[in-house]
Amino acid sequence: MQRITPCLWFDSQAEEAVNFYISVFKNSKILTVARYGESGAKVSGRPKGSVMTITFRLDGQEFMALNGGPIFKFTEAISLIVNCRTQREVDWYWEKLSEGGAKGQCGWLKDQYGLSWQIVPAMMDKMLQDNDTEKLERVMKAVLQMTKLDIKKLKQAYEQ
Repeated sequence: MQRITPCLWFDSQAEEAVNFYISVFKNSKILTVARYGESGAKVSGRPKGSVMTITFRLDGQEFMALNGGPIFKFTEAISLIVNCRTQREVDWYWEKLSEGGAKGQCGWLKDQYGLSWQIVPAMMDKMLQDNDTEKLERVMKAVLQMTKLDIKKLKQAYEQ
């Protein structure tokens, strides 16, 4: 069992969102589904027997999705980072996760459920930790001009 599991709060679309996420990421599956009983339904205002929580795994990372009602919404204060080895992976996750959502700046997007994601090349971590401030400045300048991140352009900025 994973020690820390992020819980994602949805109004009523947890099951739909989980099915979408597991369709996007390989090696993913639903682990458990808990449904509202009579007491929980009464307190939450959810129908008895409807999905309360779903525990699921995305590419090895465990999450829980909760149908908790419209009280809380996702914000950019938390985002999920997808580290990609290739531009093809960047393109794939960017298009799939932003479908029905909103594309943002610097590799950020919101999916159709309002959850924020960062789709980033894995090699960018090395670039941003470089002690050469000129390289770092060029990379940051390039990133700030992009929506979907472009590995080729980032490498050019880094190696310039």
